[in-house]
Amino acid sequence: MTRFRSALAPLAIALLGLTAVPQPASAAPPKPVPSVAVPQQPAAAPACAPQVGSATVNPRLTSLFTSHGNDNSSLKDWTGADGTYSLRLPSGRQLWVFSDTFLGQVNADGSRPPVVEEGGTTVFLNNSFAVERDGRLATIQGGTDDKPEALMPPRDANHWYWAGDATLAGGVVEVTYQEYERFGPGAWDWRWHRNVVARFAPGRLTEPIGVHELPSGNGVAWASGLLEDGGHTYVYGVEDLGSPKYMHIARVKGHSLLGDWEFLTADGTWSPDEADSARVMSGVANEYSVTKVGSGYVLITHDTTEALSPNIVAYSSCSPFGPFTGKQHVYTTPETGGNIFTYNAHAHPDVAGDGLVVSYNVNSLVNTDHYRDVTIYRPRFLDVTFR
Repeated sequence: MTRFRSALAPLAIALLGLTAVPQPASAAPPKPVPSVAVPQQPAAAPACAPQVGSATVNPRLTSLFTSHGNDNSSLKDWTGADGTYSLRLPSGRQLWVFSDTFLGQVNADGSRPPVVEEGGTTVFLNNSFAVERDGRLATIQGGTDDKPEALMPPRDANHWYWAGDATLAGGVVEVTYQEYERFGPGAWDWRWHRNVVARFAPGRLTEPIGVHELPSGNGVAWASGLLEDGGHTYVYGVEDLGSPKYMHIARVKGHSLLGDWEFLTADGTWSPDEADSARVMSGVANEYSVTKVGSGYVLITHDTTEALSPNIVAYSSCSPFGPFTGKQHVYTTPETGGNIFTYNAHAHPDVAGDGLVVSYNVNSLVNTDHYRDVTIYRPRFLDVTFR
Protein backbone atom coordinates (compact mmCIF):
# COMPACT_ATOMS: atom_id res chain seq x y z
CA MET A 1 0.00 0.00 0.00
CA THR A 2 1.42 3.34 -1.00
CA ARG A 3 1.82 6.10 1.53
CA PHE A 4 1.02 8.79 -1.08
CA ARG A 5 -2.55 9.22 -0.02
CA SER A 6 -1.42 10.62 3.30
CA ALA A 7 -1.00 13.84 1.31
CA LEU A 8 -4.73 14.17 1.81
CA ALA A 9 -4.73 12.95 5.39
CA PRO A 10 -4.03 16.39 6.90
CA LEU A 11 -7.64 17.26 6.24
CA ALA A 12 -8.49 14.92 9.09
CA ILE A 13 -6.15 17.00 11.18
CA ALA A 14 -7.15 20.33 9.76
CA LEU A 15 -10.87 20.36 9.16
CA LEU A 16 -13.65 20.62 11.66
CA GLY A 17 -15.73 17.50 11.76
CA LEU A 18 -14.07 15.87 8.77
CA THR A 19 -12.02 12.73 8.71
CA ALA A 20 -9.65 11.45 6.06
CA VAL A 21 -7.18 8.62 5.84
CA PRO A 22 -4.06 7.58 4.03
CA GLN A 23 -5.38 5.49 1.15
CA PRO A 24 -4.14 3.31 -1.68
CA ALA A 25 -3.22 5.24 -4.80
CA SER A 26 -6.19 3.78 -6.64
CA ALA A 27 -8.68 4.79 -3.96
CA ALA A 28 -11.29 7.48 -4.42
CA PRO A 29 -10.82 10.80 -2.63
CA PRO A 30 -11.62 10.68 1.08
CA LYS A 31 -15.19 11.62 1.86
CA PRO A 32 -16.14 14.09 4.61
CA VAL A 33 -17.81 12.77 7.72
CA PRO A 34 -20.18 15.51 8.89
CA SER A 35 -20.52 16.56 12.48
CA VAL A 36 -21.86 19.55 14.33
CA ALA A 37 -19.68 22.51 15.16
CA VAL A 38 -19.57 23.57 18.80
CA PRO A 39 -19.93 27.37 19.00
CA GLN A 40 -17.56 29.43 21.13
CA GLN A 41 -19.14 31.92 23.49
CA PRO A 42 -17.90 35.43 22.64
CA ALA A 43 -15.79 37.10 25.29
CA ALA A 44 -14.23 40.53 25.49
CA ALA A 45 -10.57 40.97 24.65
CA PRO A 46 -8.23 41.58 27.60
CA ALA A 47 -6.82 45.05 28.16
CA CYS A 48 -3.38 43.94 26.93
CA ALA A 49 -4.74 42.59 23.65
CA PRO A 50 -3.21 43.95 20.45
CA GLN A 51 -5.68 44.69 17.67
CA VAL A 52 -5.19 43.14 14.24
CA GLY A 53 -4.26 45.86 11.78
CA SER A 54 -3.74 44.25 8.40
CA ALA A 55 -2.87 40.96 6.73
CA THR A 56 -1.13 40.99 3.35
CA VAL A 57 0.74 38.46 1.25
CA ASN A 58 4.45 38.21 2.13
CA PRO A 59 6.16 38.69 -1.25
CA ARG A 60 9.63 37.47 -0.24
CA LEU A 61 8.57 34.09 1.07
CA THR A 62 6.02 33.61 -1.69
CA SER A 63 8.76 34.18 -4.27
CA LEU A 64 11.30 32.05 -2.38
CA PHE A 65 9.12 28.94 -2.24
CA THR A 66 7.76 29.41 -5.76
CA SER A 67 11.27 29.70 -7.21
CA HIS A 68 12.59 26.75 -5.24
CA GLY A 69 9.57 24.58 -5.96
CA ASN A 70 9.68 25.25 -9.71
CA ASP A 71 13.47 25.01 -10.10
CA ASN A 72 14.29 21.89 -12.08
CA SER A 73 18.07 22.24 -11.76
CA SER A 74 17.78 19.30 -9.36
CA LEU A 75 15.03 16.77 -9.91
CA LYS A 76 15.28 15.57 -6.30
CA ASP A 77 14.17 18.84 -4.67
CA TRP A 78 11.07 19.98 -2.83
CA THR A 79 8.09 20.85 -5.05
CA GLY A 80 5.40 21.09 -2.37
CA ALA A 81 4.55 20.21 1.23
CA ASP A 82 2.39 21.04 4.23
CA GLY A 83 2.85 21.22 8.01
CA THR A 84 5.06 24.31 7.76
CA TYR A 85 7.16 25.16 10.86
CA SER A 86 10.36 27.18 11.18
CA LEU A 87 13.37 27.61 13.48
CA ARG A 88 16.36 29.96 13.40
CA LEU A 89 19.57 27.88 13.58
CA PRO A 90 22.68 28.98 15.53
CA SER A 91 24.37 29.81 12.21
CA GLY A 92 21.61 32.26 11.36
CA ARG A 93 20.16 29.99 8.69
CA GLN A 94 16.41 29.35 8.73
CA LEU A 95 15.22 25.78 9.13
CA TRP A 96 11.85 24.94 7.57
CA VAL A 97 10.13 21.81 8.88
CA PHE A 98 7.53 20.03 6.74
CA SER A 99 5.21 17.06 6.95
CA ASP A 100 3.96 15.38 3.74
CA THR A 101 6.32 16.40 0.95
CA PHE A 102 6.62 16.05 -2.83
CA LEU A 103 10.11 15.82 -4.41
CA GLY A 104 10.86 15.84 -8.12
CA GLN A 105 10.32 17.85 -11.25
CA VAL A 106 7.73 20.43 -12.26
CA ASN A 107 6.47 20.33 -15.83
CA ALA A 108 6.37 23.42 -18.06
CA ASP A 109 2.59 23.65 -17.65
CA GLY A 110 2.81 23.76 -13.82
CA SER A 111 1.89 20.13 -13.27
CA ARG A 112 3.94 17.36 -11.68
CA PRO A 113 4.34 13.70 -12.68
CA PRO A 114 2.49 11.07 -10.63
CA VAL A 115 4.21 9.60 -7.60
CA VAL A 116 6.58 6.67 -7.98
CA GLU A 117 3.99 4.27 -6.58
CA GLU A 118 1.67 5.19 -9.43
CA GLY A 119 4.28 4.73 -12.13
CA GLY A 120 5.60 8.31 -12.16
CA THR A 121 8.79 9.94 -10.94
CA THR A 122 7.57 12.14 -8.07
CA VAL A 123 8.83 11.04 -4.65
CA PHE A 124 6.41 11.36 -1.74
CA LEU A 125 7.69 11.51 1.86
CA ASN A 126 5.86 12.06 5.15
CA ASN A 127 8.37 14.62 6.47
CA SER A 128 11.34 16.70 5.33
CA PHE A 129 13.39 19.85 5.98
CA ALA A 130 14.51 22.79 3.91
CA VAL A 131 17.28 25.17 4.96
CA GLU A 132 17.22 28.80 3.86
CA ARG A 133 20.46 30.70 3.46
CA ASP A 134 21.20 33.87 1.52
CA GLY A 135 17.84 33.83 -0.19
CA ARG A 136 17.97 30.21 -1.37
CA LEU A 137 16.54 26.94 -0.11
CA ALA A 138 18.16 23.51 0.09
CA THR A 139 15.99 20.41 0.50
CA ILE A 140 16.97 17.90 3.20
CA GLN A 141 15.55 14.39 3.37
CA GLY A 142 16.69 11.07 4.73
CA GLY A 143 18.01 8.08 2.81
CA THR A 144 20.11 8.69 -0.29
CA ASP A 145 19.65 10.72 -3.47
CA ASP A 146 18.81 7.52 -5.32
CA LYS A 147 16.47 6.28 -2.60
CA PRO A 148 15.17 9.23 -0.55
CA GLU A 149 13.34 8.57 2.70
CA ALA A 150 11.57 10.61 5.33
CA LEU A 151 13.89 12.22 7.89
CA MET A 152 11.82 10.38 10.48
CA PRO A 153 11.19 7.11 8.67
CA PRO A 154 8.27 4.94 9.78
CA ARG A 155 8.89 1.87 11.86
CA ASP A 156 6.77 -0.15 9.39
CA ALA A 157 4.19 0.29 6.64
CA ASN A 158 1.41 0.94 9.15
CA HIS A 159 3.03 3.92 10.90
CA TRP A 160 4.29 7.36 9.89
CA TYR A 161 5.37 10.67 11.43
CA TRP A 162 4.05 14.18 10.86
CA ALA A 163 6.01 17.13 12.19
CA GLY A 164 5.12 19.57 14.95
CA ASP A 165 6.92 22.70 16.13
CA ALA A 166 10.66 22.87 16.81
CA THR A 167 13.00 24.52 19.30
CA LEU A 168 16.72 24.96 19.99
CA ALA A 169 18.15 23.53 23.23
CA GLY A 170 21.83 23.83 24.03
CA GLY A 171 22.70 24.15 20.37
CA VAL A 172 20.71 21.03 19.46
CA VAL A 173 17.63 21.17 17.23
CA GLU A 174 14.58 19.50 18.80
CA VAL A 175 11.72 18.76 16.40
CA THR A 176 8.45 17.31 17.67
CA TYR A 177 6.65 14.62 15.69
CA GLN A 178 3.33 12.87 16.06
CA GLU A 179 3.25 9.23 15.09
CA TYR A 180 0.10 7.94 13.38
CA GLU A 181 -0.89 4.35 12.82
CA ARG A 182 -3.19 2.26 10.68
CA PHE A 183 -5.09 -0.28 12.78
CA GLY A 184 -7.27 -2.06 10.23
CA PRO A 185 -8.06 -2.54 6.54
CA GLY A 186 -10.84 0.02 6.37
CA ALA A 187 -10.48 3.39 4.65
CA TRP A 188 -10.90 5.22 7.95
CA ASP A 189 -8.89 2.86 10.11
CA TRP A 190 -6.06 5.16 11.26
CA ARG A 191 -5.39 7.31 14.31
CA TRP A 192 -2.87 9.38 16.24
CA HIS A 193 -0.64 7.09 18.30
CA ARG A 194 2.05 8.97 20.25
CA ASN A 195 4.31 12.04 20.50
CA VAL A 196 8.10 12.04 20.20
CA VAL A 197 10.90 14.58 19.90
CA ALA A 198 13.80 14.03 17.51
CA ARG A 199 17.12 15.78 18.24
CA PHE A 200 19.35 16.88 15.35
CA ALA A 201 22.84 18.38 15.24
CA PRO A 202 22.52 21.71 13.37
CA GLY A 203 25.38 20.75 11.07
CA ARG A 204 23.97 17.28 10.34
CA LEU A 205 20.27 17.51 9.72
CA THR A 206 19.90 14.40 7.56
CA GLU A 207 19.17 12.09 10.49
CA PRO A 208 18.40 12.50 14.20
CA ILE A 209 21.00 11.84 16.84
CA GLY A 210 18.25 10.58 19.13
CA VAL A 211 14.48 10.14 19.34
CA HIS A 212 12.72 10.40 22.70
CA GLU A 213 9.20 9.74 23.92
CA LEU A 214 7.04 12.70 24.95
CA PRO A 215 3.89 12.58 27.09
CA SER A 216 1.26 10.66 25.14
CA GLY A 217 -1.09 9.19 27.72
CA ASN A 218 -4.01 11.61 27.60
CA GLY A 219 -4.98 11.69 23.94
CA VAL A 220 -3.30 15.06 23.28
CA ALA A 221 -1.09 15.60 20.24
CA TRP A 222 1.84 17.81 21.29
CA ALA A 223 3.21 20.20 19.95
CA SER A 224 0.93 22.30 17.76
CA GLY A 225 3.11 25.21 18.81
CA LEU A 226 5.96 26.13 21.17
CA LEU A 227 6.73 29.39 22.96
CA GLU A 228 9.74 30.28 25.12
CA ASP A 229 8.72 32.79 27.78
CA GLY A 230 9.75 33.60 31.35
CA GLY A 231 12.17 30.70 31.82
CA HIS A 232 9.75 28.09 30.46
CA THR A 233 9.01 26.53 27.12
CA TYR A 234 5.24 26.38 26.70
CA VAL A 235 3.95 23.44 24.69
CA TYR A 236 0.56 23.76 23.02
CA GLY A 237 -1.39 20.68 22.01
CA VAL A 238 -4.71 19.58 20.59
CA GLU A 239 -7.20 16.98 21.73
CA ASP A 240 -8.77 16.19 18.38
CA LEU A 241 -12.31 14.89 18.56
CA GLY A 242 -13.00 15.98 14.99
CA SER A 243 -15.59 18.39 16.28
CA PRO A 244 -14.64 20.00 18.53
CA LYS A 245 -10.86 20.28 18.86
CA TYR A 246 -9.60 21.33 22.30
CA MET A 247 -6.50 23.30 23.23
CA HIS A 248 -4.23 21.91 25.97
CA ILE A 249 -1.15 23.59 27.46
CA ALA A 250 1.97 22.17 29.11
CA ARG A 251 5.33 23.66 30.00
CA VAL A 252 8.87 22.64 30.81
CA LYS A 253 11.61 24.66 32.51
CA GLY A 254 14.35 25.88 30.22
CA HIS A 255 14.67 25.14 26.53
CA SER A 256 14.73 21.35 26.14
CA LEU A 257 11.56 19.29 25.84
CA LEU A 258 13.36 16.46 27.64
CA GLY A 259 12.81 18.16 30.98
CA ASP A 260 9.98 17.55 33.44
CA TRP A 261 6.60 18.53 32.04
CA GLU A 262 3.81 20.32 33.90
CA PHE A 263 0.25 20.45 32.64
CA LEU A 264 -2.28 23.27 32.99
CA THR A 265 -5.21 22.08 35.07
CA ALA A 266 -8.84 23.16 35.16
CA ASP A 267 -8.24 25.41 38.19
CA GLY A 268 -5.34 27.22 36.49
CA THR A 269 -2.55 25.51 38.44
CA TRP A 270 0.18 23.24 37.09
CA SER A 271 0.39 19.49 37.68
CA PRO A 272 3.11 16.95 36.84
CA ASP A 273 0.35 14.44 36.03
CA GLU A 274 -0.64 14.42 32.35
CA ALA A 275 -4.08 13.13 33.29
CA ASP A 276 -4.75 16.52 34.92
CA SER A 277 -4.32 18.40 31.62
CA ALA A 278 -7.45 20.51 31.07
CA ARG A 279 -9.33 21.60 27.98
CA VAL A 280 -8.47 25.30 27.76
CA MET A 281 -10.77 26.17 24.85
CA SER A 282 -12.22 24.74 21.66
CA GLY A 283 -11.96 26.14 18.16
CA VAL A 284 -8.24 25.63 17.54
CA ALA A 285 -6.78 23.67 14.64
CA ASN A 286 -4.20 20.91 14.88
CA GLU A 287 -1.49 23.45 14.12
CA TYR A 288 -1.70 26.87 15.76
CA SER A 289 0.62 29.28 17.55
CA VAL A 290 0.90 31.55 20.59
CA THR A 291 3.23 34.53 20.17
CA LYS A 292 4.22 37.46 22.40
CA VAL A 293 3.02 40.67 20.72
CA GLY A 294 3.61 43.83 22.71
CA SER A 295 2.46 43.21 26.27
CA GLY A 296 0.02 40.47 25.27
CA TYR A 297 -0.02 37.01 23.74
CA VAL A 298 -1.75 36.26 20.45
CA LEU A 299 -3.13 32.86 19.46
CA ILE A 300 -3.30 32.42 15.65
CA THR A 301 -5.38 29.55 14.27
CA HIS A 302 -7.65 28.50 11.48
CA ASP A 303 -11.22 28.84 12.73
CA THR A 304 -12.44 25.30 13.42
CA THR A 305 -15.74 26.52 14.86
CA GLU A 306 -16.80 26.65 11.19
CA ALA A 307 -16.69 23.61 8.93
CA LEU A 308 -14.22 23.98 6.05
CA SER A 309 -13.56 27.53 7.16
CA PRO A 310 -11.41 29.84 5.02
CA ASN A 311 -10.94 32.14 8.01
CA ILE A 312 -7.80 32.69 10.06
CA VAL A 313 -8.55 34.20 13.46
CA ALA A 314 -6.71 35.53 16.50
CA TYR A 315 -7.42 35.37 20.24
CA SER A 316 -5.52 37.25 22.94
CA SER A 317 -4.39 36.80 26.53
CA CYS A 318 -2.25 38.59 29.08
CA SER A 319 -0.39 35.35 29.83
CA PRO A 320 1.01 32.53 27.67
CA PHE A 321 -1.52 30.12 29.16
CA GLY A 322 -4.73 32.08 28.71
CA PRO A 323 -7.55 32.54 28.92
CA PHE A 324 -7.61 33.44 25.23
CA THR A 325 -10.53 35.68 24.34
CA GLY A 326 -11.54 38.55 22.06
CA LYS A 327 -11.75 36.62 18.79
CA GLN A 328 -10.62 38.74 15.82
CA HIS A 329 -10.71 38.04 12.10
CA VAL A 330 -7.23 38.03 10.55
CA TYR A 331 -7.61 36.85 6.95
CA THR A 332 -9.91 34.97 4.59
CA THR A 333 -7.92 32.60 2.39
CA PRO A 334 -8.75 33.30 -1.27
CA GLU A 335 -7.84 29.77 -2.42
CA THR A 336 -10.79 28.20 -0.59
CA GLY A 337 -13.61 27.03 -2.83
CA GLY A 338 -14.76 24.00 -4.78
CA ASN A 339 -12.34 21.17 -4.06
CA ILE A 340 -9.71 23.45 -2.52
CA PHE A 341 -9.45 24.03 1.21
CA THR A 342 -6.97 25.75 3.53
CA TYR A 343 -5.89 24.80 7.04
CA ASN A 344 -3.44 24.98 9.95
CA ALA A 345 -2.49 28.66 10.05
CA HIS A 346 0.18 29.64 12.59
CA ALA A 347 2.85 32.27 13.18
CA HIS A 348 6.62 32.31 12.58
CA PRO A 349 7.99 34.94 15.00
CA ASP A 350 11.63 34.11 14.10
CA VAL A 351 11.09 34.88 10.40
CA ALA A 352 11.61 38.43 9.20
CA GLY A 353 8.61 40.12 7.63
CA ASP A 354 6.57 43.30 7.57
CA GLY A 355 4.80 42.32 10.77
CA LEU A 356 4.22 38.84 12.21
CA VAL A 357 4.73 36.19 9.52
CA VAL A 358 1.86 33.69 9.39
CA SER A 359 1.68 30.63 7.13
CA TYR A 360 -1.19 28.40 6.11
CA ASN A 361 -1.51 25.27 3.99
CA VAL A 362 -3.55 24.54 0.86
CA ASN A 363 -4.91 21.16 -0.22
CA SER A 364 -7.59 19.55 -2.38
CA LEU A 365 -10.28 16.96 -1.87
CA VAL A 366 -9.47 15.58 -5.34
CA ASN A 367 -6.32 13.48 -5.52
CA THR A 368 -5.34 14.37 -9.09
CA ASP A 369 -5.37 18.11 -8.36
CA HIS A 370 -1.94 17.67 -6.77
CA TYR A 371 -0.62 16.52 -10.13
CA ARG A 372 -2.50 19.07 -12.23
CA ASP A 373 -1.35 22.15 -10.31
CA VAL A 374 1.79 22.13 -8.16
CA THR A 375 0.84 25.42 -6.48
CA ILE A 376 -2.04 23.80 -4.58
CA TYR A 377 0.14 21.84 -2.18
CA ARG A 378 2.43 24.65 -1.10
CA PRO A 379 2.37 26.93 1.97
CA ARG A 380 1.17 30.52 1.73
CA PHE A 381 2.69 33.35 3.78
CA LEU A 382 1.21 36.54 5.22
CA ASP A 383 2.50 39.60 7.04
CA VAL A 384 0.09 40.40 9.88
CA THR A 385 0.36 43.76 11.63
CA PHE A 386 -1.07 44.80 14.99
CA ARG A 387 -1.88 48.13 16.57
